[in-house]
Amino acid sequence: MTPILEARGLSRSFGSVRALDEADFDVEEGEVVALIGDNGAGKSTMVKAMSGNLALDSGTVLFDGRQVALTHPSDATRLGIEVVYQDLALAPHLDPTQNMFLGREIAAPGLLGWFGFMNNKEMRRKARQSFNDLGGTVRSLTSPVGNMSGGQRQQIAIARAIAWANRVVFLDEPTAALGVVQTRNVLEAIKRVRDTGIAVVLISHSMPEVMEVADRIQVMRLGRRVATFKGADTTMEQLVGAMTGALETEGQSS
Repeated sequence: MTPILEARGLSRSFGSVRALDEADFDVEEGEVVALIGDNGAGKSTMVKAMSGNLALDSGTVLFDGRQVALTHPSDATRLGIEVVYQDLALAPHLDPTQNMFLGREIAAPGLLGWFGFMNNKEMRRKARQSFNDLGGTVRSLTSPVGNMSGGQRQQIAIARAIAWANRVVFLDEPTAALGVVQTRNVLEAIKRVRDTGIAVVLISHSMPEVMEVADRIQVMRLGRRVATFKGADTTMEQLVGAMTGALETEGQSS
């Protein structure tokens, strides 16, 4: 099967630091691929490169088997790629609904829409449905997100990405600020999204979460992919070995 999104030989340096060193990655439709590695392994740089947020020194990105130029986040958005970054990228002065529909506002019907009025009622309804589907605890749709807890902001960012992604969604440490119940809701949401045929890329330091939801696990070390495992068959020891360098053979699988 042709991967929906594939990176071949991506390289990017920041001064003397080589963040990506001819790194590869691939994900297919309807699967969860976990991207793991120690701090500084290149995971977040890889995500930025494949979502139009970072220029590359060299390498190729393919979408549906065709080479694409992702020079701006809007390029990725047009392809149906959405990302939840660790910094969440929310507008703190806007409320959850406004953040959910930022750049995708629903116009009011008839002449009101012609004059630039928004259908706030419909946007609030859809936002509330998205938060409920995630099992979230976002209580107010009218308060600025800057006044909300880290966990609530995390849920808003995740719900927004899941709602708008139709091909690939990247989740960079999506449960980092969440409690036990909210973490469980996010993991179940990841499975539901995968079951609709959307590809999910999960970046996480939580090995139990990775092993629970990932169909495949790709390990990065020193800026390149060093191993790929089948999620159902791998062990914690194998993952740690690949991350630390005890196991460092590209293509390794189990």
